[in-house]
Amino acid sequence: MSADAVLRALRAVLFVLLVAAAVDAACAQPQAGSEPGRFDFYLLALSWSPSYCASLRERGGEGAGRAETMQCGARPFGFVVHGLWPQFERGFPLNCQQPAPRIPRSLVDSMLDLMPSPRLVFVEWDRHGTCSGLEPTAYFEAVRKARAAVQIPPAYARLAEPVTVSPDEVIEAFLQANPSLPRDAVTVTCDRSRLSEVRICMRKDLSFRACPESVRRACRQEKVAMPAARGG
Repeated sequence: MSADAVLRALRAVLFVLLVAAAVDAACAQPQAGSEPGRFDFYLLALSWSPSYCASLRERGGEGAGRAETMQCGARPFGFVVHGLWPQFERGFPLNCQQPAPRIPRSLVDSMLDLMPSPRLVFVEWDRHGTCSGLEPTAYFEAVRKARAAVQIPPAYARLAEPVTVSPDEVIEAFLQANPSLPRDAVTVTCDRSRLSEVRICMRKDLSFRACPESVRRACRQEKVAMPAARGG
């Protein structure tokens, strides 16, 4: 193959990659002000809390307050609920009621075993819960039901020492712990070095379903760290 032909082939590959990236970006765009209750499926996001706390420490505790102190204190949180997010097949609704209806503090406090930050509970309701079409109590009941449907793999229930894993190893562990969970219903997100979240696609009735391709394209690192679940 001539040098010109090789160059043309490389340009063609680059063009395809740029188009794919543009499509992924378009699929991930939030759509503010959408009609509450109009969405296609839920995405349950389970955050690996030690990664969040390690990142917070690296930022010098920027933004830290009672919420972060609770999550990153002495209690050894592992996977916690980041949110239950209404999704479209392409993109997702956001902030569907502005101002969002207020939620009572008693309801917030009732969720702290799953979402160990009052601020997180408030923010998730404002950004995502208002798009569910449910009243606050019903929405957080759905959050609890969704979390109860997923078993955390025993190896990650009390991770006393840091480990390095591949995204596929994490997915496989969740599949083994949840025999009814389809492989294409779960994905992993990460930053440059750490596992961030395990995300699971669910129908509106909270049964498992396949994730769209745009959701499955998440962590592209070969290996990521899981800091130990020892709290802050």
